[in-house]
Amino acid sequence: MAKQMDNSYVAFERPASVLPHAMIGVAVGAILLAGAAVAVFYGTFVLAAIFGISFLGVAGYSWFVFDQTKRLTAAKGEKLIDWESAQPDIQRQSLNVEVSELSRILEVDTEQISDLQSAYIVAEDLALRQIQQEENVPLLRHVSVSGVPFDAVFVKGEVVVCCEVSFLIIPELRQERVEAMMRKIAQVKIELDRMNIGIEVRLMSVLITQLTPEDEDHLRRTLGTKRFSETPVDIDIRLLDFEALQRIYVTD
Repeated sequence: MAKQMDNSYVAFERPASVLPHAMIGVAVGAILLAGAAVAVFYGTFVLAAIFGISFLGVAGYSWFVFDQTKRLTAAKGEKLIDWESAQPDIQRQSLNVEVSELSRILEVDTEQISDLQSAYIVAEDLALRQIQQEENVPLLRHVSVSGVPFDAVFVKGEVVVCCEVSFLIIPELRQERVEAMMRKIAQVKIELDRMNIGIEVRLMSVLITQLTPEDEDHLRRTLGTKRFSETPVDIDIRLLDFEALQRIYVTD
């Protein structure tokens, strides 16, 4: 059984609703505006200015409380999500599927499969390093979100981003791969919507490429079609060149 990651924030209570704060802010603001109007009517402009400044202060404070409450709700919601390390057999199965497809395209011998596996693992590692560098947030590798495994997951603001990594040596992303990603992210979205914790979900498709410039242009045009039109969430597609990643993280 997979060891569950630390969910210690689950013990915290969810923050109180922002509605009472909003109602109080509206009521006080209305009183201040009424006072300012009365002061203007009687020509006491100094008092009107005091009421006006007070109204601006209440409005600013109310917005601050609303924003902080929303952020706290999201932060605690993230800890309520069921994070687990992906089972080793699931990780192994995912790796074998990707390597089998690469070996079919490259027509490599059986004894070269292990080398191809190693190359894929290195490529995935470098790509996820680059994503973490670009996003500047902690990144969890090979975890399941509500029982759905992904190559990596990170949280940014109020969005849970689920990453799927593919290694392309031809300018084509298999349709079955696209459909598998959409099924997985749809399942996560359904679960998070059911929990109603104010967290959005996004899919990031990380494509490690080893292509000529012409083939990469063709791939970009292909990805720009309606292949992802049925995705139930926003999707972020990142193309990362394998050789460039090696120059950044491996060679001097």
